[in-house]
Amino acid sequence: MHDAMILYICLSVGLVSILIVLLLLLYKRKYGSSGIQFETTNSYSDPSSTPDAENGNVYFGVPLFSYKELEEATSRFDQNKQIGDGGFGTVYYGKLQDGREVAVKRLYQHNYRRVEQFMNEVQILTRLRHKNLVSLYGCTSRQSRELLLVYEYISNGTVASHLHGELAKPGLLPWSIRIKIAIETASALAYLHASEIIHRDVKTNNVLLDSSYCVKVADFGLSRLFPNDVTHVSTAPQGTPGYVDPEYYQCYKLTSKSDVYSFGVMLIELISSQPAVDMDRHKGEINLSSLAIKKIQESKFSELVDPYLGFDSDSEVKRMIISVAELAFQCLQRDKELRPSMNEVLDVLKRIESEKNEPEVHQEEADVYSAGASDCNVHPPLPPKSPEWDQVVKQPSSPITVTDNWESQTTTPNVSS
Repeated sequence: MHDAMILYICLSVGLVSILIVLLLLLYKRKYGSSGIQFETTNSYSDPSSTPDAENGNVYFGVPLFSYKELEEATSRFDQNKQIGDGGFGTVYYGKLQDGREVAVKRLYQHNYRRVEQFMNEVQILTRLRHKNLVSLYGCTSRQSRELLLVYEYISNGTVASHLHGELAKPGLLPWSIRIKIAIETASALAYLHASEIIHRDVKTNNVLLDSSYCVKVADFGLSRLFPNDVTHVSTAPQGTPGYVDPEYYQCYKLTSKSDVYSFGVMLIELISSQPAVDMDRHKGEINLSSLAIKKIQESKFSELVDPYLGFDSDSEVKRMIISVAELAFQCLQRDKELRPSMNEVLDVLKRIESEKNEPEVHQEEADVYSAGASDCNVHPPLPPKSPEWDQVVKQPSSPITVTDNWESQTTTPNVSS
């Protein structure tokens, strides 16, 4: 009896041990070799771009920095070196041992969601090369104490800071620079779309300026790969209040036209020097897009335009601003099918800038549009009225308001992509 009991115990222990080993092997096979996976439809075939490409001192083809190295570069993440922050992390100024000035983004939390965004931004930036996109110098390992991204340092702040932020001064940013900013940003976004990427968080806070006021589009944490052979990506809305495409917000269908809508808001900011959302404005005009649609539809351009841009004193500036306002109006259409593509937007902006003389207008055309042109001499007509136009005019341009349940006032990382 005693021997039978011992045999029973030994068999039980043996079976439990075998079961544990099998479970460990299955777990290792499923998770151990790949860690956290990055789902992508990207067909880029470079070995360094595979989801687990962390070899030696390179990750997704960019150099790996140690946490200690970046801690020293930022003086232990000194608050006095903080140059920005958003929904995903804080950005610090730093100087590497080789003398390079850098911007170090420190992600807020080291969890699955942040790791996914970290990998997303690294992979997207390593496959892009454009003069108006910020360059990624490197990052820390996924297994690092903290997730850190290292970018080229852009010294002149954001477009938002120059328009209505801490660097804003009346008359300091003339129209010639603003149209240049619009063209370079449109060029970067058109390039992204041609590369099958949707930025998904286009806003003036994500457009940096160097010392020559050249544009560098930044912050790709929310960006999505978007194959040309699909019409849309179904994903929960993310972005920043005041910039989010209303159709994307309502229908959860992300397309490249979502970036076009956001860029339309940015165009209005460049014209007006006003922020995308302002609680001090009238209730129906808290969203800048709603205010702009109303003023443009009524041809009250002078009530929308920054008075320091020379709108009333320079006919050439007036022509360009009115043309850009009407282009922005098209970008802000609620129906995405009525919006132009970023390539079309870029072409129109270049044409607006290059036209030096007022085009000849036939008398018949002048008669048709004279009733609504009291605020200007002669300008291109507004888009023709249609049922879609009536819908846009009667409804706010965006359902997003600052009273909605957003996790932050900047980028919103609260829902799964």
